[in-house]
Amino acid sequence: MSIRSIFGLAGAVFITGSMLAQSPTPVVVQAVQATSTASVPSAAPVRTAEPSTAAAAMKALQQMKVANEEILRNQAATLQKLDELEKAAEQIKIFSKRG
Repeated sequence: MSIRSIFGLAGAVFITGSMLAQSPTPVVVQAVQATSTASVPSAAPVRTAEPSTAAAAMKALQQMKVANEEILRNQAATLQKLDELEKAAEQIKIFSKRG
């Protein structure tokens, strides 16, 4: 009787395992519609850009450069303050250990 129950249990485990091993329902993904290459405009070279557009781009770049320099100055000042705070914290630790 025990041999039958062992084989029955093994069969149940085998059947359950094979049911769990099956792949889930397939996922259907819609295909991307192809676009014609003729409808995509080609990029114009930078050399043929109008002078006003090039000047506007240069002005925008210079403004970005100024803004980046300001950010870097602020970051340097913040780092210096953090260094000073770290040194002060180390001094406080040293003095608290002495007393």
